Amino acid sequence: MLDPRSGAAMNSPMARKTRKIVKDPVRLLDHPRLMVRRLVKHIFRGLLIMIALAFFVTAAFSVMNPPTTPYMFSESRRVGGVKQIWVAMDDIAPAMARSAVAAEDADFCLHWGLDLTAIQAALEDGANRGGSTISQQVVKNVYLWQGRSWFRKSLEALMTPLVEAVWSKERILEVYLNVSEFDEGVFGVEAAAIHYFGVTAAELSPVQAARLAAILPSPKTRSASQATSYIRSRAASIVDGAATIQADGRAACFE
Repeated sequence: MLDPRSGAAMNSPMARKTRKIVKDPVRLLDHPRLMVRRLVKHIFRGLLIMIALAFFVTAAFSVMNPPTTPYMFSESRRVGGVKQIWVAMDDIAPAMARSAVAAEDADFCLHWGLDLTAIQAALEDGANRGGSTISQQVVKNVYLWQGRSWFRKSLEALMTPLVEAVWSKERILEVYLNVSEFDEGVFGVEAAAIHYFGVTAAELSPVQAARLAAILPSPKTRSASQATSYIRSRAASIVDGAATIQADGRAACFE
């Protein structure tokens, strides 16, 4: 049979070449759209893998203690090792838990990970004060890196609700107290209590706990044992704040 377009036999080499030439313009027109579809497919698949991995790691850390954190690892390499002793919430003085919440995130029990009121206040203040909740700080410390980039903050904002959904409030606070930096190379409340006061985390007094909480925003430049007048004043406010959140029920989620 002859090809009506070329006059050549349908199965001849000339006919096959003619059909290829005719189809090529269509392929060229479809090629960009195919590339876009493939790119979107790969991006979507990558996002699904990242979400699944994040959920798996988050679920694992709800019962398993993180062996280290990115920041702890980098500090260990920088200073030649760090001090950290993981302790369960039952082995941390209740005054320490209340002091940390009073100092860093008084509405910890009331929000779902992101405190929109605090974020708005921070934006209005020109980012001169932080709007991060304890939950956000845990996400940053355990999964991400230090810094103020918008990309990191975006990842933090996306991951925090996931952690809140999978972990209990008590678990979030337990991890926070165990991975926070209290001095150069000193991480976690147990190592900090021994380092500053020669006691365990379970033996911390309300004043000692408040002084540890008072140095959390800037642990490398503040000392809990050699407290300045500012740290003493700040610690006194934290003692009052800890008593307040206990009295009004804002400590109920972790006690």
